Amino acid sequence: MSSPSGRLSRVAIVGASSLRGKELKQTLEDRNFPAADVVLLDESFLAGTLTEAAGEPTFIRALEEDSFEGVRIAFFAGSEMDAERNWAAARNSGASVIDLTGAAAAEPSAATRIPSLARTLPSPGPDKKDDRARLFYSPPSPTIIACTVAAALGTFHPKGIVLLLFPPVSERDQAGIEELESQTANLLSFRPIEHPVFGAQVAFNLLWENGEGSRPNLADARTAIARDVAAYLGDRARVPAIQLVQAPVFYGYAFAAYAGFDSPQPSEQLEAAFRNLGVRVSAPGEPPPNNVSVAGEGQIHLARIPSDRNVAGGVWLWGVADNLRLATTNAVRIAEELVGLSSD
Repeated sequence: MSSPSGRLSRVAIVGASSLRGKELKQTLEDRNFPAADVVLLDESFLAGTLTEAAGEPTFIRALEEDSFEGVRIAFFAGSEMDAERNWAAARNSGASVIDLTGAAAAEPSAATRIPSLARTLPSPGPDKKDDRARLFYSPPSPTIIACTVAAALGTFHPKGIVLLLFPPVSERDQAGIEELESQTANLLSFRPIEHPVFGAQVAFNLLWENGEGSRPNLADARTAIARDVAAYLGDRARVPAIQLVQAPVFYGYAFAAYAGFDSPQPSEQLEAAFRNLGVRVSAPGEPPPNNVSVAGEGQIHLARIPSDRNVAGGVWLWGVADNLRLATTNAVRIAEELVGLSSD
């Protein structure tokens, strides 16, 4: 699959060894992105790690000054620190930068993009005549979820929206996965547990806040999500109240939401508004989505929308998304816009 101009794009992934970097590489392949070459970059101690791209063996390369030579699109998928240190070099080399780490969130020149919401919440899109040397912020899954909920419900003029998010431990990359695995095994064996990542027991538990020493903690994550959601929505949709509870699951970002209206709203119309934004709504008789059922899917999955039994005009939402695939699909859709491809 080639771009309309006939040019294949050279792509770089910074942070290629991270969970997000690995998922991004797979998403590019699954969506047949027209890449002539995918350069995998990471810290120097990871250089030489054998992996594969497009079915061919390749190596992760050390991130150096000339790493972005000839690169048209540079994804930053590793640590926020790596992105802060290197995105300017990528852009100076002529590459368009797509940041998934949050480093570009507060950068005035960065454009925050959620392509699935572009029609409902229109904003200036990429300039097709000058698609190089640009900086884009591709927000994380909770921000995409919150903005999608707000956009879908916006035309019904809710009095308020409350969103409760359940982040999985994979939001802390491989270290979070390993800590939950270790804690689970040790607790089942009646051995002491360690918690350098979360600062508290996360296995068989729900956390309202992390223990001391955990960075970023839930309060920091909540603040960042709320900031990004408010900045993206502006005055185009009602900004939801947001809360996080750490869940003892490896993958899948689950959420529950409540919305109140002046009068009862037909569930069918609410569900249609979500479908129009690319959300997969459960069919009649189909079980609601869960963390396992959405694995590998690049869209938000939503259960049927019931009314509240006690509050007239109140409705509840339950949904789940593959946290890694939703985030990387959004980033790749931005890249597809840059090379003139449809981002359906």
